[in-house]
Amino acid sequence: QVQLVESGGGLVQAGGSLRLSCAASGRTFSNTIVAWFRQAPGKERDFVAGIGRTGGSITYADSVKGRFTISRDNAKNTAYLQMNSLKPEDTAVYYCAATIPGRGTYDYWGQGTQVTVSS
Repeated sequence: QVQLVESGGGLVQAGGSLRLSCAASGRTFSNTIVAWFRQAPGKERDFVAGIGRTGGSITYADSVKGRFTISRDNAKNTAYLQMNSLKPEDTAVYYCAATIPGRGTYDYWGQGTQVTVSS
């Protein structure tokens, strides 16, 4: 079992930056693939970025490439999402998720953290 808790959301002006953190409990965090998703009001939950167990295999949604950076520190059981050059359309609830390789679906989810970007 892995429990995830996001933090770092808030209100920021367009062009600003935020760093989200995803703190994990459980001894298996280093064996999980971690991803960030987001859900804007009235829209489906979308993939934002993902990272492999050892920090490789990083992927991004086209909408955030060049602006967001995903990373992880397995010694601290924490994953991060550095968000720069934020736009109003980045406004959403951001979720951290984790899965065991080969599962094909994300089994563990955090409660989400709100990010609001004002124009």
